[in-house]
Parts: sequence; C-alpha cells; structure tokens
Amino acid sequence: MQTNFTPEQLINPAMASSNEELRACLQCDYCITNCPTYQVLDDEFDSPRGRIYLIKEMLESERKPDRKTVKYIDRCLSCLACMSTCPSSVHYMHLVDHAREYIEENYQRPLFDRGLRWTLAQILPYPGRFRLAMRWAQLIKPLALVMPWAIRGKIRHMMEFVPKKLPSPSMNDKPQVFPAIGVRKHRVALMTGCAQKALNTDINDATIRVLRRHGCEVVVAHGVGCCGALTHHMGKSRASHAAAARNIRALMKEVNGAGLDAVVINTSGCGTMVKDYGHIFRNEALADEAATISTLTKDITEVLSDIELDHKVTPGLRVAYHATCSLQFGQRIRFAPKKLLKAAGFTVLEPRDSHTCCGSAGTYNLLQPEVSGQLKARKVKTLETGAPDAIAAGNIGCMIQIGSGTRVPVVHTVELLDWVTGGPMPRALEGVARSAE
Repeated sequence: MQTNFTPEQLINPAMASSNEELRACLQCDYCITNCPTYQVLDDEFDSPRGRIYLIKEMLESERKPDRKTVKYIDRCLSCLACMSTCPSSVHYMHLVDHAREYIEENYQRPLFDRGLRWTLAQILPYPGRFRLAMRWAQLIKPLALVMPWAIRGKIRHMMEFVPKKLPSPSMNDKPQVFPAIGVRKHRVALMTGCAQKALNTDINDATIRVLRRHGCEVVVAHGVGCCGALTHHMGKSRASHAAAARNIRALMKEVNGAGLDAVVINTSGCGTMVKDYGHIFRNEALADEAATISTLTKDITEVLSDIELDHKVTPGLRVAYHATCSLQFGQRIRFAPKKLLKAAGFTVLEPRDSHTCCGSAGTYNLLQPEVSGQLKARKVKTLETGAPDAIAAGNIGCMIQIGSGTRVPVVHTVELLDWVTGGPMPRALEGVARSAE
C-alpha cells in the first residue's frame, strides 16, 4: 500500500511503525474471509482490509476520527485471525492498537459510551473492585426495566455474565513462594491475573498444584497486577503502560534476585499482552527489562509441554477444545494444548471453524453485544456438535462467554491436566461421570 506520511510525522515512533505495516499491506483479500466480523456483517469495512484503509486515511491526515471510522475500528475483535493468512506478514495487532490509541486521544464519544468505558477501566483490572461490582450487579438488574431503551439493552446484556455465585478469594493469589514438591527443577513466576481472581480461583490453584508436583518452585511476586491488556485494547495507553511497567519492575526483582526460568500465564489474552511488552517499551527506558520479561513469558501449556507429566488418572471424557484467538493467533500456540490433553487420555474433539472467535475478546462482549452474541451462538453450536462431556479453553474471558450460552461444563485446560496428574476433579465436572482411576 502506498502511503504519504510526512518526514515530520515519521519522527513519531508509533507513526513510523504504522507506516511500515501499512506499506507492507498488499490490499489482497486473503484476510477477508478469515475475519469473523466480515463473516457476520458482510461489510468490506468490517474486514481487516477495510479497516486498514480507514486507519491509513485517519493517521495520514492526522484528522479527528469520524463516526464511521470509529464504528468500524470499535467492531474489530482483535482476534488476529487475519495475521494467520496474511502473505506479507502485516502485524495488524500493532496497527489497530495504534488506531485505538489515536481515537481515544482525539475522538469525543457519546456520554454513555465514555462512562461505560471509564467504568470498565476502573473496575475490571482490580479484583477487589470487580468482586464488589459483581455483588452489586444483582441489585442493579431490576432497574434495567426503567432505564431508557438504548441503555437498558446494554445493561441487560451485561447481566448475562454475572455469575450466580462468586468464589471466596484464594489465599494462593497473595504474594508468596510455593516450594517445589521433591527436587526443585525450575523456578517460575505465576501472573495470577485480575478478573480471573474474582471469577474463578480454581484456575490459579490448579496451576500452582500441577507445577509444584512437577518440580517447579512457584513465585507469586509482590507488585504484579493486571497485565494492562483490558485498557490497552480500549486505547487507554497511559493506564495500560503504567500497569505493564509495574509488572516489569516487579518481575525483574525476581529475575535479578533468585532468578526465573519462566513467567507463567494461564490466561492467553494476558500472555499475548505480556509477550508484547518488548515492542510496547522498545523506545523507552524499560526497553531491555521489557524484552527480558517478554522472552521469559510462557503460556502454561508451553511450560507443561516441556515437562514429562506424571499421569495418575485415566479419564473417560470427551472434551471439545476451544482454541482461543489470543493463544492460536496472538501467541501462535496451536497444538500444545491438544497434545497435552490427548496424552493425558482425553478424547479431544476439534470443532468446525476452530479459527473463528467466540466473541469475548476482552471487553468486546460488553461493548459490542450484538456481534458478540452472534459469534457466541455460532461457536457454541460447533462446540456442542459431538456431544462433549466438557469444553476446555485457555482463557477466562472465553470460558465465561461460552459458558453463558451452553449447559456443557466449561473448564480450563490446566484444571484437566491438574486432575489427571493427581489433583482434584474440576468442580465444574462434578455432575459428569468419573473416570476409572
């Protein structure tokens, strides 16, 4: 694609980076049919090619974003499926992230949208606030009936994701060191997430257990919090970069202290973000430290793939595996989770169109409920084909999204691997027939 940025514009590192990505784009159509929003909406501007054209026009002219551009950029899931088919390797994630930051700084959204985005940014990254918000949600629910229609629809949709019961906070999420069981072979830091700690404490508990049983000393480091992804993808770069910088400094204390073999993440959306710290801070004082943390970061399935797991249970379950976008496209991890589950004795069902997003995408299901709902319905239908006993996924957002549309138990991959290596059966599977041990 031909671009016309001025030399003055290209002094800005973000503009220079976006210029490189735009010039690499061939404006072919390989990405279009792979795009979930294009599949649902059948609009050229709801495809990567259409959005790239809008981004080019917006950034090149340095104009205030118009409603049309904002609408189509907002409707992008950032699922990154387009990157898997791009013949010229355009890094669309960096391009759309820059566009969102530009929109956030230069566009005045309607009052309700501004308030909603501000509220999400102030609540979701903070487990305590998020837990309190969930407890108040049931009280707010009856008020939706008397709210204006446009607002009522969005509030009612949000109520679908409010769990009937919140787990008690897990003491395992507090900063501490869990010694390896037996001979210590590795020392790893676990990033425990933010919303996940309020919605499902079993995931971190299972991760700690399975790592300790296989010779890992597990560190929950002081000062590590939200990875910054939730605010980053809303264009709120100042908040996201501040969160990321805190994590980098806290984790580097461990690296420079007793050392780390890996930074383990069990939420794939967070993993994609942390692995990108090196790019985000490439022009800042934290560049070297950020690159170090990005290099050390591994998804839990990457870590377990390098360990010979000691299987103690032979499961008799059929598991439909949901390949999260942030894992298969953002981190390019496509086979490790399925191989681990198959090696553990599960019958792994791979649904049709496994590359298609479930519609969760961070805050997307809250900000774009109509498109998200259509994608959820499609995903649930394909996952339920084959009558699985359970659905496995590697991201809490996807688990909540899919779980709100099916009665099939949804569990994290690591919960299943913890169970078959000596941990408890996942609570979500208590109604499912037990395996032969």
